Amino acid sequence: MNAFLDQLPALIGVAVGTLGTILATSVSERSKWTRAQAVRWDERRLDAYATFARAVKEMHLVAMRITRRSPTEPADREADLHALNEADNECSKAWEGVLLLGDAGTIDAAREWREAAYQLVSAARGRASADFDRESAVRDTDEGRDRFYAAARTSVAVGGAVAQAPWLTQRRHP
Repeated sequence: MNAFLDQLPALIGVAVGTLGTILATSVSERSKWTRAQAVRWDERRLDAYATFARAVKEMHLVAMRITRRSPTEPADREADLHALNEADNECSKAWEGVLLLGDAGTIDAAREWREAAYQLVSAARGRASADFDRESAVRDTDEGRDRFYAAARTSVAVGGAVAQAPWLTQRRHP
Protein backbone atom coordinates (compact mmCIF):
# COMPACT_ATOMS: atom_id res chain seq x y z
CA MET A 1 0.00 0.00 0.00
CA ASN A 2 2.93 2.32 0.74
CA ALA A 3 4.18 1.87 -2.83
CA PHE A 4 0.78 2.90 -4.17
CA LEU A 5 0.67 5.99 -1.95
CA ASP A 6 4.18 6.89 -3.08
CA GLN A 7 3.02 6.71 -6.71
CA LEU A 8 -0.28 8.58 -6.09
CA PRO A 9 1.12 12.12 -6.66
CA ALA A 10 2.57 10.99 -9.99
CA LEU A 11 -0.74 9.40 -11.02
CA ILE A 12 -2.65 12.53 -10.04
CA GLY A 13 -0.15 14.62 -12.01
CA VAL A 14 -0.66 12.44 -15.11
CA ALA A 15 -4.46 12.65 -14.73
CA VAL A 16 -4.40 16.44 -14.29
CA GLY A 17 -2.00 16.79 -17.23
CA THR A 18 -4.22 14.64 -19.45
CA LEU A 19 -7.35 16.60 -18.52
CA GLY A 20 -5.49 19.87 -19.08
CA THR A 21 -4.35 18.72 -22.51
CA ILE A 22 -7.88 17.64 -23.45
CA LEU A 23 -9.29 20.96 -22.25
CA ALA A 24 -6.65 23.04 -24.02
CA THR A 25 -7.08 21.08 -27.26
CA SER A 26 -10.86 21.42 -27.05
CA VAL A 27 -10.67 25.19 -26.52
CA SER A 28 -8.11 25.54 -29.32
CA GLU A 29 -10.18 23.50 -31.79
CA ARG A 30 -13.35 25.40 -30.94
CA SER A 31 -11.52 28.67 -31.46
CA LYS A 32 -10.22 27.50 -34.85
CA TRP A 33 -13.71 26.38 -35.86
CA THR A 34 -15.21 29.73 -34.81
CA ARG A 35 -12.57 31.63 -36.81
CA ALA A 36 -13.13 29.40 -39.85
CA GLN A 37 -16.88 29.99 -39.65
CA ALA A 38 -16.38 33.74 -39.38
CA VAL A 39 -14.10 33.75 -42.43
CA ARG A 40 -16.55 31.58 -44.35
CA TRP A 41 -19.49 33.89 -43.63
CA ASP A 42 -17.41 37.01 -44.28
CA GLU A 43 -16.52 35.60 -47.72
CA ARG A 44 -20.18 34.92 -48.49
CA ARG A 45 -21.21 38.31 -47.14
CA LEU A 46 -18.56 39.97 -49.31
CA ASP A 47 -19.81 38.06 -52.37
CA ALA A 48 -23.39 39.11 -51.63
CA TYR A 49 -22.36 42.75 -51.23
CA ALA A 50 -20.31 42.73 -54.43
CA THR A 51 -23.11 41.06 -56.41
CA PHE A 52 -25.59 43.62 -55.13
CA ALA A 53 -23.22 46.50 -55.92
CA ARG A 54 -22.73 45.29 -59.49
CA ALA A 55 -26.49 44.87 -59.96
CA VAL A 56 -27.36 48.33 -58.64
CA LYS A 57 -24.56 49.87 -60.69
CA GLU A 58 -25.78 48.15 -63.87
CA MET A 59 -29.35 49.32 -63.25
CA HIS A 60 -28.05 52.83 -62.55
CA LEU A 61 -25.90 52.91 -65.70
CA VAL A 62 -28.76 51.78 -67.95
CA ALA A 63 -31.11 54.34 -66.39
CA MET A 64 -28.47 57.06 -66.81
CA ARG A 65 -27.99 56.13 -70.47
CA ILE A 66 -31.73 56.40 -71.08
CA THR A 67 -32.20 59.68 -69.18
CA ARG A 68 -29.12 61.26 -70.75
CA ARG A 69 -30.43 60.97 -74.30
CA SER A 70 -31.95 63.98 -75.94
CA PRO A 71 -35.41 63.55 -77.44
CA THR A 72 -33.91 63.89 -80.95
CA GLU A 73 -31.26 61.21 -80.41
CA PRO A 74 -32.10 57.93 -82.13
CA ALA A 75 -32.73 55.14 -79.67
CA ASP A 76 -34.35 51.78 -79.42
CA ARG A 77 -36.60 52.46 -76.44
CA GLU A 78 -37.81 48.86 -76.29
CA ALA A 79 -34.26 47.50 -76.10
CA ASP A 80 -33.33 50.09 -73.49
CA LEU A 81 -36.36 49.29 -71.34
CA HIS A 82 -35.67 45.58 -71.70
CA ALA A 83 -32.09 46.13 -70.51
CA LEU A 84 -33.40 48.24 -67.62
CA ASN A 85 -35.89 45.54 -66.62
CA GLU A 86 -33.17 42.87 -66.75
CA ALA A 87 -30.90 45.01 -64.57
CA ASP A 88 -33.77 45.65 -62.16
CA ASN A 89 -34.46 41.90 -61.93
CA GLU A 90 -30.79 41.17 -61.16
CA CYS A 91 -30.84 43.88 -58.51
CA SER A 92 -33.91 42.31 -56.89
CA LYS A 93 -32.21 38.91 -56.81
CA ALA A 94 -28.99 40.33 -55.37
CA TRP A 95 -30.98 42.23 -52.75
CA GLU A 96 -32.02 38.90 -51.22
CA GLY A 97 -28.37 38.00 -50.54
CA VAL A 98 -27.84 41.30 -48.74
CA LEU A 99 -30.98 40.73 -46.67
CA LEU A 100 -29.88 37.21 -45.79
CA LEU A 101 -26.25 37.90 -44.91
CA GLY A 102 -25.97 41.61 -44.19
CA ASP A 103 -25.94 43.36 -40.87
CA ALA A 104 -28.52 46.05 -40.06
CA GLY A 105 -26.30 49.00 -41.00
CA THR A 106 -25.34 47.54 -44.36
CA ILE A 107 -28.92 46.59 -45.18
CA ASP A 108 -30.08 50.14 -44.41
CA ALA A 109 -27.31 51.63 -46.55
CA ALA A 110 -28.09 49.19 -49.38
CA ARG A 111 -31.77 50.12 -49.23
CA GLU A 112 -30.92 53.84 -49.41
CA TRP A 113 -28.62 53.30 -52.39
CA ARG A 114 -31.19 51.21 -54.23
CA GLU A 115 -33.94 53.75 -53.56
CA ALA A 116 -31.69 56.57 -54.82
CA ALA A 117 -30.97 54.58 -57.99
CA TYR A 118 -34.73 54.03 -58.46
CA GLN A 119 -35.16 57.79 -58.89
CA LEU A 120 -33.30 57.49 -62.20
CA VAL A 121 -35.01 54.20 -63.04
CA SER A 122 -38.42 55.84 -62.63
CA ALA A 123 -37.34 58.72 -64.86
CA ALA A 124 -36.01 56.30 -67.47
CA ARG A 125 -39.39 54.55 -67.48
CA GLY A 126 -41.13 57.89 -67.94
CA ARG A 127 -42.52 57.98 -64.39
CA ALA A 128 -40.39 60.68 -62.79
CA SER A 129 -41.90 62.82 -60.08
CA ALA A 130 -42.71 66.44 -60.90
CA ASP A 131 -39.71 67.67 -58.89
CA PHE A 132 -37.23 65.20 -60.46
CA ASP A 133 -33.77 66.64 -61.04
CA ARG A 134 -31.41 64.30 -62.89
CA GLU A 135 -28.24 65.84 -61.46
CA SER A 136 -29.53 65.54 -57.89
CA ALA A 137 -30.61 61.95 -58.53
CA VAL A 138 -27.14 61.06 -59.80
CA ARG A 139 -25.53 62.77 -56.80
CA ASP A 140 -27.89 60.99 -54.38
CA THR A 141 -27.04 57.67 -56.00
CA ASP A 142 -23.29 58.31 -55.80
CA GLU A 143 -23.56 59.27 -52.13
CA GLY A 144 -25.76 56.25 -51.44
CA ARG A 145 -23.16 54.01 -53.07
CA ASP A 146 -20.43 55.45 -50.86
CA ARG A 147 -22.53 54.92 -47.70
CA PHE A 148 -23.20 51.33 -48.78
CA TYR A 149 -19.52 50.66 -49.43
CA ALA A 150 -18.54 52.17 -46.08
CA ALA A 151 -21.11 50.02 -44.25
CA ALA A 152 -20.16 46.90 -46.21
CA ARG A 153 -16.46 47.43 -45.52
CA THR A 154 -17.20 47.78 -41.80
CA SER A 155 -19.36 44.64 -41.93
CA VAL A 156 -16.52 42.52 -43.31
CA ALA A 157 -13.80 44.37 -41.37
CA VAL A 158 -12.03 45.88 -44.36
CA GLY A 159 -10.05 48.96 -43.39
CA GLY A 160 -9.80 52.19 -45.26
CA ALA A 161 -12.36 54.73 -46.31
CA VAL A 162 -14.63 55.26 -49.27
CA ALA A 163 -14.69 58.81 -50.55
CA GLN A 164 -15.58 58.66 -54.20
CA ALA A 165 -18.72 60.79 -54.37
CA PRO A 166 -17.01 64.10 -53.44
CA TRP A 167 -14.39 63.42 -56.12
CA LEU A 168 -17.10 62.72 -58.67
CA THR A 169 -18.96 65.86 -57.67
CA GLN A 170 -15.80 67.98 -58.00
CA ARG A 171 -15.10 66.42 -61.39
CA ARG A 172 -18.58 67.30 -62.64
CA HIS A 173 -18.57 70.77 -61.12
CA PRO A 174 -15.08 72.26 -61.37
